[in-house]
Amino acid sequence: QVQLVESGGGLVQPGGSLRLSCAASGSILSFNIMGWYRQAPGKERELVAAITSGNTNYADSAKGRFTISRDNAKNTVYLEMNSLKPDDTAVYYCNVRHVLYGRNYDYWGQGTQVTVSS
Repeated sequence: QVQLVESGGGLVQPGGSLRLSCAASGSILSFNIMGWYRQAPGKERELVAAITSGNTNYADSAKGRFTISRDNAKNTVYLEMNSLKPDDTAVYYCNVRHVLYGRNYDYWGQGTQVTVSS
């Protein structure tokens, strides 16, 4: 069992920045993937960024603007978001993924709202 607590969402103007944080606790395996997904109203949940042991993966829409990082000592993952656009408006969800014998086990935070508007 993994519990995730997110923080850092809010309202920003286009071109602004936000830093999201997610602290994980519980039965966390030594090898895991931590990431951020987002979901806008009426749309599917989509990957924004993910990080393993130094490897990162970004959605095309996030490349060059967002940076994902993790602090393993604190079991915390961060998402630094710059040059925000109205299309970035969504609920952002923290994710921890365990991979065991070829199967994925996903754990989700409750989500934090990010609104980009003038």
